[in-house]
Amino acid sequence: MAKLSIIHTTLILFSILSMSNATNQSPKAVENWMENLKQSKPKVTKLHFYYHNSRNPEMNLSAVQVASAPVFSAQPPYFGVLTITDDPLTAGPEISSKRVGYAQGFYATSSLEEVSMLMGVTFVFTDGECNGSTLAVLGRNPIEERYRELPIVGGTGVFRLARGIVTLQTYFFNFTMALAIVEMNVVALHY
Repeated sequence: MAKLSIIHTTLILFSILSMSNATNQSPKAVENWMENLKQSKPKVTKLHFYYHNSRNPEMNLSAVQVASAPVFSAQPPYFGVLTITDDPLTAGPEISSKRVGYAQGFYATSSLEEVSMLMGVTFVFTDGECNGSTLAVLGRNPIEERYRELPIVGGTGVFRLARGIVTLQTYFFNFTMALAIVEMNVVALHY
């Protein structure tokens, strides 16, 4: 009986500790949160980080091409290439700087006229007040432009019902090395 009580107490403590940094996502908690939304005012959060995309197995591989069109995909604008990503997000432009999360999703080259991608990624935050929360981004990324805007279409955790804009600017790009570092400025409206 004492053994069972210790296991039970340990499980309760583990459950409490694991929830301490997370938003309660149970159906009832979400329902209560939505009911209280009427009294809530939107918050604005600004974030700044760097997105590291590497298709190079010798340099922290984080993106893999999974499909390509039989025609067009071998030369600019590389139309019809689908890539799946799990890219690190860092506080600074160096890959060794503090990790703040991951960008998990896909990008597909989607223009016959220019190098442009449809990006569908979820920023999964693993640090600070945003730990365990996500922002979902879906939009067109014409990578040759200096600044690109992608819409925030949702979020979880502290970013429930998020909407907003992610502004991208290429910090470093080397086609031969298959490496890109992109500066991200996020302005998210959420509750």
